[in-house]
Amino acid sequence: MNKPLNFALIGAAGYIAPRHIKAIQDTGNNLLVAYDKFDSVGRLDSSFPDCSFFTENEQFDRFCSKQMRTDNPLSWVSICTPNYTHDAFIRYGLRLGCDVICEKPLVLNPYNIDNLLELENETGHKAYTMLQLRLHEKIRALKEKVEKGPKDKIYDVDLTYITSRGKWYYSSWKGDVHKSGGIATNIGVHFYDMLQWVFGPVKKNIVHVMSFDRVAGYLELAQARVRYFLSINADCLPAGVERTFRTLRVDGEEFEFSQGFTELHTEAYRHILAGDGFRIAESRPSIETVAQIRHAEPIGLVGDYHPLAKLPLSAHPFGWDERR
Repeated sequence: MNKPLNFALIGAAGYIAPRHIKAIQDTGNNLLVAYDKFDSVGRLDSSFPDCSFFTENEQFDRFCSKQMRTDNPLSWVSICTPNYTHDAFIRYGLRLGCDVICEKPLVLNPYNIDNLLELENETGHKAYTMLQLRLHEKIRALKEKVEKGPKDKIYDVDLTYITSRGKWYYSSWKGDVHKSGGIATNIGVHFYDMLQWVFGPVKKNIVHVMSFDRVAGYLELAQARVRYFLSINADCLPAGVERTFRTLRVDGEEFEFSQGFTELHTEAYRHILAGDGFRIAESRPSIETVAQIRHAEPIGLVGDYHPLAKLPLSAHPFGWDERR
């Protein structure tokens, strides 16, 4: 039986951290140390009660550096921090002498990927990203269907994802486009990756509507015409839907993939630890797409737009300019 590998977790108090903690446990490995500026990490008790924890980066770094000089070093650093910090923490993990697993979005800008690839070569260590929708059983089946179908067929796709968030969102780093990358990046990047993985690369990228709580646009892919609408505003939800609405329509037919999300992180870890994970270069298409959306000038309700793009825009709850 293989000896458990030692992990360090950065961002242990974050929303997505429990899925990484579970994945480390489910793959039979050990969370040796965790770090977060916030100390609400009682979640560690149920899985790794002996995990060392620090709220100061300097103390965490000292612990990790000492551990690397023992006969039981760290092998992996997992990153669950705010989006704008990913690049720096990936660099830290690689320079520490570990391989790295980072939550989506890997980075905010495409040029960050080039710099990280250089650092991988320098250190000899690898960084992986979470493109877990590629592991979803139904998404994989859709990709197989497209690959086996006519090469000249163009599919008509409507993507709608509305996940309501309260006022706290706008006070947090997620509400700052410079830190989160905006709605398209923060809640949509894995969908853009999935669509390109299934239907091919982007040929045209048009933004119809973009605000602090939504983005709607059109992507022309190699084998698909995609209209999308992403929002965190509960007012955009269909009648009778309470919190989250996720739907993908392909040629007018509902493609249901709402189930099976909770175990995808563990599955992604298994692939990574087996040497079959998604390397950072594979995130480039989706990072380029969301960066283009973020810097685009919305054209309004012109051309082929998602029906929900017509919904009236909302005023920011705090009166802020989200692109400040």
